[in-house]
Amino acid sequence: MFDYSGKHVIITGAAAGIGFGIAKCFHDAGANVSIGDFRPDALDNALATFDPERSFGYTVDVRDEEMVGTFFYDAEQGFGPVDIVVANAGVIPSAPVVDMTVDEWDRVLDTNAKGTFLTCRAGARSMLANNTSGKIITVSSIAADAARTDASHYCASKAAIVQFTKSLALEMSKHGINVNIIKPGYVEVESEVSPLSEEYKEVTRQGIPLGRPGRPEDIGNMALFLASDYADHITGESFVVAGGASAGRANLPPAQP
Repeated sequence: MFDYSGKHVIITGAAAGIGFGIAKCFHDAGANVSIGDFRPDALDNALATFDPERSFGYTVDVRDEEMVGTFFYDAEQGFGPVDIVVANAGVIPSAPVVDMTVDEWDRVLDTNAKGTFLTCRAGARSMLANNTSGKIITVSSIAADAARTDASHYCASKAAIVQFTKSLALEMSKHGINVNIIKPGYVEVESEVSPLSEEYKEVTRQGIPLGRPGRPEDIGNMALFLASDYADHITGESFVVAGGASAGRANLPPAQP
């Protein structure tokens, strides 16, 4: 359905989990993919699954302005100006507010929100400099709307991504650049990517109306759509991919006997 041959896609947090699923979808659709991640070993493993002629990897901490800039510069030296940017990198720790340290709060907000800002800014600057009518996609979460305990920093960061993306969409609209948000629900990924308890996972699975957790490729498929010509008249919008979990509770017993 989608052909991205010749397109250059830059994706952060793409060595594993949702980011890898997004990268694989674009790679399989013919794109040149530049993937960034802070874990060099995981990055090497991811690159080993891609065509070396159409893939590039860079060890990057998205909290670092200089590293993000260098990642984009090096990627574009190989594949030319970026056409599509997916700001996916993020962390998902747990801690109640009363026990949370300032360092932990800063780490989550810096990675999830500031990292998204730096990635999107680099992509937008490149597209403007090269007169590219590109697509920018951010990855938030249904936690931006439905908070949960022990995750105030995570929920706040994901809500920040939504409003940032909407503002960016307004600014970029006059340049023909589309900017949209994907809000995943629970997606089953490697434990080192999302270290959630088995109890939490099981309860969450039971609340998904379509009967299964999300897969990284589910998010990748939405990214393929939003980066395509089919989405040319869509910007500043949020797209939930959660198996119906944001619609309500499907696992409750009948209300009446």
